[in-house]
Amino acid sequence: MSPADRARIARTPRLFDAAAVAAALPYGPLVDRLGEAFRKGAHAPVRHHHGIERPGAVDATLMLMPAWIPGEATGVKLVHVCPGNEKLGLPSVPGLYVLYDGPTGMPQAVLDGTELTVRRTACASALAARHLARADASRLLMVGAGALSAHLVRAHTSVRPIRHVTVWNRTAARAEALVDQLRGEGFEVELARDLEAAAGRADIVSCCTMSSEPVLHGAWLRPGTHVDLVGAFKPVMRESDDEVMRRGTVFVDTFDGAMAEAGDILRAIESGALTREKLAADLALLCRGEHPGRRSEDEITVFKSCGTALEDLAAARMVAESAA
Repeated sequence: MSPADRARIARTPRLFDAAAVAAALPYGPLVDRLGEAFRKGAHAPVRHHHGIERPGAVDATLMLMPAWIPGEATGVKLVHVCPGNEKLGLPSVPGLYVLYDGPTGMPQAVLDGTELTVRRTACASALAARHLARADASRLLMVGAGALSAHLVRAHTSVRPIRHVTVWNRTAARAEALVDQLRGEGFEVELARDLEAAAGRADIVSCCTMSSEPVLHGAWLRPGTHVDLVGAFKPVMRESDDEVMRRGTVFVDTFDGAMAEAGDILRAIESGALTREKLAADLALLCRGEHPGRRSEDEITVFKSCGTALEDLAAARMVAESAA
């Protein structure tokens, strides 16, 4: 090891706040970086979940997400999922990411985990849409109006020619706030009063809610729709009904994650609407060209995102490299 390398590894870890993370992770380039990461692969165990009791509030979930590439880098994300934080003006998924030098284990960077999470999650969905949504998809329905929703709109727009956005949320005030935000960014956007009608007009339906019961029904979808399911992160949660899974060709980010914690997948398997064998591919197979993705203009495609630490590691390294 050269003296320069030794000095670089031994230095105090760099700190990247939310603004620095955002500046280093523009949507299009991050989609490309995630595609490269899924092609190459990394060790990324299914994340650890720990329920945290909160007197007087809904229980929180502590998640630990490690990943490593032997000889290159190791990282771990520490995240709390805290429903209700938005009422306090706080992120509902606060967290930190620590990036280590692979060969020595020396910490190299500490990053704002909240900004890292929303950007890598949105771009993973956009990466899937690059393979699964119709090339001419121009109408996006955003179901949910939380902190991740605007990122999902921007990320999908980076890979498909989205010209019109519709927003639906159970709480109308939050939907209206997102509509105003997106209009301020130059999007043509409207508030959906009728979710069924809005779903029937959309080319891409992106769902990001905390729902435990279906909000999206397969009977509403027209041929050629791409469905992006992001919100449900526990086996007891789901955003789609069985008919979405029956009608669609179903893809996941990772098979292990989907079979461990994706309620949309697991509950459909329990009912008989889906089988493990009918999961068409994961993102690695799509990115390596081992599955063609969308096969026809009329095919309904479904992507279930659980999140994987591979995405965090790729995004964190991209941030660290921006300051090198």
